[in-house]
Amino acid sequence: MSGEFEAVADVATGALAAQAVDGAGGSRQDGHGQNCLNCDAALIGPHCHRCGQSAHIHRTAGALFHDIAHGVFHFEGRTWHTIPLLFWRPGELTRRYVQGERRRFVSPMALFLFSVFLMVAVFAMVGGPFMNPGDATSVAKARTDAANDLVTLERRIDGLRAEKKALQAKGQSAAKINGQLNDLASEEAGLRLITKGVLTPAVKSEPIDVEKAGLKTGIPGVDQIISHAAANPELTAYKLQSSAYKFSWALIPISLPFIWLLFMFRRDVGMYDHAIFATYSLSAMTLMVVALSVAAALGVWASLIWLTLLIFPPWHMYRQLKDAYRLGWWGAWWRMWMLIFAAYTSALIFFIFLVAMGA
Repeated sequence: MSGEFEAVADVATGALAAQAVDGAGGSRQDGHGQNCLNCDAALIGPHCHRCGQSAHIHRTAGALFHDIAHGVFHFEGRTWHTIPLLFWRPGELTRRYVQGERRRFVSPMALFLFSVFLMVAVFAMVGGPFMNPGDATSVAKARTDAANDLVTLERRIDGLRAEKKALQAKGQSAAKINGQLNDLASEEAGLRLITKGVLTPAVKSEPIDVEKAGLKTGIPGVDQIISHAAANPELTAYKLQSSAYKFSWALIPISLPFIWLLFMFRRDVGMYDHAIFATYSLSAMTLMVVALSVAAALGVWASLIWLTLLIFPPWHMYRQLKDAYRLGWWGAWWRMWMLIFAAYTSALIFFIFLVAMGA
């Protein structure tokens, strides 16, 4: 259960980080002086006109817990103004925020950070929208088998290390043994993760044939990264799961050039507008995955989850494009298809980036 608690802690950390990015004010306080305790400016109202800090300061345990609840759950009207618009009128939300209506809504980055950490927690507790944990007995047996395989593998690794040491003592090359040790290290890491319950043993670690799977790009560096990932797909999946949320912010700058190309001849919109668009869009997609994961855990039909995954993203992109950039139906329609292509391309670039970081 420690993994689940760590995931929940991640949610709290993400929410508090989002709160810091969002810049929301603190809770009600109990006392104040004539000058701001942060910048020493003379107070002329309930908040400092120079730095924005509340004039009222508290030092009570109850107020501390209120701040924690406020930071984690964001109990205020902005959440309820933002979430319905994010899913039903995303273009209107984007346009109103860009045009300066800020205090009414949760900022894009705050919402994005919280949605990412929430997804990590949900994945740790119930898995993704298509995860099938399998029968508990068979999973337990598979983990026992993995533990036995790990013991055998460690003996083999110890033997190879002894051979390597003997060769080095004789002044001979140990390049061949180093290659074997490198190959076994990846397998050892995968088995350790299975025995600790981090990886699901029902997922096979058989290598993927890159050429047969059509994953060969013809770019040497990229093909090398893909081949490395395909050699142990289970370990690669774990690395992606454990590090994707840390670098999820990279999806925003990766997607910006593609969005800019869709509006390269529009002088009334700039890169800032596109960044707000991308961040709110990514937040909506992340929260969609969270909702589908919970639905799958509750037993909702897989066909319904698939249908939602196929319909919601294009529908959401169309509505957001149409209202955010004030487009006609045709302008929003063809840009929607281009944006879907851009999303897949951005995801591929992000995948290669993560695998390269792990390699």
